[in-house]
Amino acid sequence: MCQAGEHYAEPAPREPPPAPRPGRAQKCVKCREGLPVVVIRAGDAFCRDCFKALYVHKFRAMLGKNRLIFPGEKVLLAWSGGPSSSSMVWQVLEGLSQDSAKRLRFVPGVVYVDEGAACGQSPEDRAKTLAEVKSVLQNIGFPWHTVALEEVFGLPPAVLQGSAQEPVGTEEAYKSAVDSFLQQQHVLGGEQTHQPHTQDSPGPCSLGRSPTATQTAALCRLFDSVRTLTAKEELLQTLRTHLILHVARVHGYSKVMTGDSCTRLAIKLMTNLALGRGAFLAWDTGFSDERHGDVVVVRPMRDHTLKEVAFYNRLFAVPSVFTPAIDTKAPEKASIHRLMEAFILRLQTQFPSTISTVYRTSEKLVKAPREGCAAGPVGPRCLLCLCALDVDTDDSATAFGAQTSRLSQTLLSTPPAEAGTATGPGCVAGEGQACCRVACKKGVQAQVMEQLCYGCRVNMKDLPSLDPLPPYILAEAQLRSQRYWCPLCWKTPGGWEPFRVGSHCTLPQGLGHAGGPGVPDRGQ
Repeated sequence: MCQAGEHYAEPAPREPPPAPRPGRAQKCVKCREGLPVVVIRAGDAFCRDCFKALYVHKFRAMLGKNRLIFPGEKVLLAWSGGPSSSSMVWQVLEGLSQDSAKRLRFVPGVVYVDEGAACGQSPEDRAKTLAEVKSVLQNIGFPWHTVALEEVFGLPPAVLQGSAQEPVGTEEAYKSAVDSFLQQQHVLGGEQTHQPHTQDSPGPCSLGRSPTATQTAALCRLFDSVRTLTAKEELLQTLRTHLILHVARVHGYSKVMTGDSCTRLAIKLMTNLALGRGAFLAWDTGFSDERHGDVVVVRPMRDHTLKEVAFYNRLFAVPSVFTPAIDTKAPEKASIHRLMEAFILRLQTQFPSTISTVYRTSEKLVKAPREGCAAGPVGPRCLLCLCALDVDTDDSATAFGAQTSRLSQTLLSTPPAEAGTATGPGCVAGEGQACCRVACKKGVQAQVMEQLCYGCRVNMKDLPSLDPLPPYILAEAQLRSQRYWCPLCWKTPGGWEPFRVGSHCTLPQGLGHAGGPGVPDRGQ
């Protein structure tokens, strides 16, 4: 209630008062004995030992409560040289040591992607950075792979096809796997079988030769043709993911660990909302990402803030390598990523619970299938991000849904009589069928754009021509277009269904329909 004598002219404080610094009389909030060396939040001062115990517990608890990594499983650690991924590799290294109380039981490997060509680094700087990277990886002792981003121009189209979705392991399956692993360890000799390098020897396990000058020029031409920094960052992330997936599949890794921290995931959540990827937030920011089927991406560092990571790396001398990113020295408003990062970090300085609030909100997101598709087969996926297409042809309330609905109706309304003789690869001429004729008439631009989700489609609009894209993307787009528009292999009236192979299809072995050879025709 209003009271007499109140003064309303006093300005409200714009910033909260600074947190008190720990003095000599203050003790650790955990053990109440040691002198504090780190203040994580206001009033939370920890000594060195308690801070390390808290940091390690967060990492172990994140892996333990999800129980997705089984004993003896090969896990690929995606290391960029930055603070978060370096701390993640250090946690795995300490967890596999003999001194660890509860040792980790999976088999690790490390992959490093050289993005110097996309970031504008000179060959001399790239060679210097690569030498530092190899020095750190050799000291770690894990099997490691160094690949250049230019190698995406040599990837096969199968990278974008994936495999069948593997069922998520239950708690009973995890317990039985642990029991069988312990029994096998006891039979084979106990300690000597628990080495982290039972399947790969320590050292370099690179995929192949260094990138050629042609591949480097093609990669530079691709990123130079992109108009905005936002689209460049999204394209770089997409190509990096495809390359890491290829490395994991070639070397038999079933899990990929990334060093996304709590702060980075909070920024990513808000950024993806602005980029139109709200439907995929649970996959983009959750602990696990199963969109690729045979390779699952996990984020065990999602409980650690960047402040905690920086303090831990400083106190315990975690080695890292500085590599300039594509947005290094870019102004604040150069891209949506930079703008959202500056907004979140500035808000965090004024309201210390900002990042934790956004992060806790992301934890509540559920990976639910689209309405009406819970029991049905897997639908089409985006050509770039491999998420389920956010296309709703039945309900065109959104502009994107209406646009896709009109495009589908226009193409499906083409009668077979107008198609004539098929001329594209995989088409059969002279059989009276319009197999793949519509796909042959469409250009590359239309083939690619119609197979993208809303967020990827918006980003590709900043690319004037799709010709500079890696060949595996264009080849997969053409193959998908041929499959989708085959009237004998694709069910159009009732929605999407798994692809079937009939006797009329002549696509090459391994590049044909997703159903594979031996699958009966729809009419059978």
